[in-house]
Amino acid sequence: MSSLAIIRLILAALLCGASFTAPAHDRHERAPDVGQPTGPSTGYAFALPKPGSYRLPAIRPAAGGSVLDETGREHDLTDLLQGRITVLAFMYTRCGDVCPTAALQLSLLQDLAAKDARLAQRMHLVSMSFDPDLDTPSVLAEYAAAWRSDETGAPEWLFLTAPDHSALAPVLAAYGQVVSAKPNPDAAGGPLYHIFRAFLIDASGQIRNIYSLDFLDPDLVLTDIKTLLLDQEQDQHTAGSAP
Repeated sequence: MSSLAIIRLILAALLCGASFTAPAHDRHERAPDVGQPTGPSTGYAFALPKPGSYRLPAIRPAAGGSVLDETGREHDLTDLLQGRITVLAFMYTRCGDVCPTAALQLSLLQDLAAKDARLAQRMHLVSMSFDPDLDTPSVLAEYAAAWRSDETGAPEWLFLTAPDHSALAPVLAAYGQVVSAKPNPDAAGGPLYHIFRAFLIDASGQIRNIYSLDFLDPDLVLTDIKTLLLDQEQDQHTAGSAP
């Protein structure tokens, strides 16, 4: 087992109450709901709304920029954000607190989406590193292997980095993702300060929601994705029935 996989196992056990001796995929188990009464399948003190019962207005277009995938192939981020609903999260592999927690939630989202083959084909996840010096394509390939779901039919999860800092800077600026170095590069939790943000982007490349780590709940995010898919189907039906 790789060191990253061990870290993932330990983190999931702490967050989800899983056994350290559980099979690998059991690392994705949800924590039981505790505290106030909740609605079905959510750890919140309220039931999740029915998909399509609310609107997610467009916030702004999602920005592009030069990125590298795990094979080292260069893409424009804009192209990768078209055609499917995207959950885009910024991260770096040396992060020891926020990023692993977010990666676990995204793994759970992958598992949840895999239960609906049609939905899984219409969405994907994208993790974008803001540490191009260390997060090379090969490093991201190893990191991805430790976090991706092994569920059959799970939606695609891309791991991207930038060619260099000059290519990265405008991407971070466009998404309002602030990153700065800590005075002590050996500080607990990793050498960089950042606030976690994830972006829900529709199939036409419009940002429709922004999540903090507190709201990166797989059930909540999947409900938002289903809402966007219903909106998309309604728009297509309206366009098809127009004279």
